[in-house]
Amino acid sequence: MNRTVVLAGAALALPLVGVLFANLGNDPHSVDSPLIGQPAPRFALPTVETGGIVRLDELRGRVVVVNFWATWCVPCFQEHQVLMEGARRWPDAAFLGVIYQDEVARVKRFSAERGAAYPSLMDEQGRTAIAYGVYGVPETFFISPDGVIVDKFVGPLTPRELVARVERARRGAVAGAP
Repeated sequence: MNRTVVLAGAALALPLVGVLFANLGNDPHSVDSPLIGQPAPRFALPTVETGGIVRLDELRGRVVVVNFWATWCVPCFQEHQVLMEGARRWPDAAFLGVIYQDEVARVKRFSAERGAAYPSLMDEQGRTAIAYGVYGVPETFFISPDGVIVDKFVGPLTPRELVARVERARRGAVAGAP
């Protein structure tokens, strides 16, 4: 075996292994976001259902759960029922689905087949997704009644994760704060 090839391979592999070990135990769903602890970016988006406009500012005083999703996203299918049950469990909270890179007709078909317990909002230009720093779906933001983002979750929510994060938003407790 060529000693140079082995040394070059080790020089490449050892830093990668070090990064992997350094991140063992980190929750891959809890992603640091510079928005946590900051006022939520405002938006006014039309609903798929009626075309009426939903303005985040008008929801002040309530916990708001903003879920970015798409019909082509398999994990979004997995968490859909969890979010619908959450919307029913907390009628005093506002659950909003922001459509990410998808089409109205597909969203309407999805809602007709799988049900809808909260509005789906069209972000046609992607400006809201950009303002929230969304890089994929599903991503869910939890906003306290005073309009501050207290948590962000990446991936499909489980019932346990949803309960913990909605309760944190109710308390206005920012994730990661002491």
